[in-house]
Amino acid sequence: MLLAIDAGNTNVVFAIYDGDEQRGIWRTATDQKRTADEYMVWLTHLMALKGLRPVDIQHAIIASVVPGATFNLKRLTKDHFGCDPLVVGQPGVDLGTKALVDKPEEVGADRLVNTVAAAATYKTPLIVIDFGTATTFDVVDRDGNYRGGVIAPGLNLSLEALQMAASKLPRVEIQQPGHIIGKNTIECMQSGIFWGYVGLIEGLVARIRAEYGEPMTVVATGGLGVLFAKATHVIEHTDGELTLRGLLQIHKRNTAQ
Repeated sequence: MLLAIDAGNTNVVFAIYDGDEQRGIWRTATDQKRTADEYMVWLTHLMALKGLRPVDIQHAIIASVVPGATFNLKRLTKDHFGCDPLVVGQPGVDLGTKALVDKPEEVGADRLVNTVAAAATYKTPLIVIDFGTATTFDVVDRDGNYRGGVIAPGLNLSLEALQMAASKLPRVEIQQPGHIIGKNTIECMQSGIFWGYVGLIEGLVARIRAEYGEPMTVVATGGLGVLFAKATHVIEHTDGELTLRGLLQIHKRNTAQ
């Protein structure tokens, strides 16, 4: 079985695959101080609930945008699962895609993994919108290569900044409000946050398509993808496990005999 690990700025996602079948998926908050032993105690309890054991894992692959967490995740796979992991971005790992940008080494591992999975699943060229700590808009060309994109502040990050800067504003839940024009502070904030972000999505997608000059499929991933897909016609597909499928594909590519 394969242990796939996606380490983002907010969460680390662990998934176990038996061939193409996903046997389990779990998330924990990203903490650069968490040790390999701490990950193992947490993960083995959750694996046991699915009838899985550490000895079932023969392979591992890691995509991380948090260098401080990568070391302990590698230690986890080596010390506790006996696997020398593939790490996206390290020399010798063939992704099956090219980063055709000014500085390929600066492209986040998650964006390249999303490119791989999206190009294999949807009609290219593509715009992949990933709702994470940052919201990224990534362009995938007809050949499945990464061609650049846009990085915008994530919705939760924007909301936290607003609350920190304006002490009288309350914390509000991210949801689609019933009206554009709010009748109280909470409704006004929810409208501005939600519909303002819809405007950002629609505006950037339109500008990317115009600049690229071709029809482009739009795919959303990340926790808020489903919420915003219901509010705008520009998001054509939602795919919450795009990154994990990309890791599975990259592992297959690098271990094929």
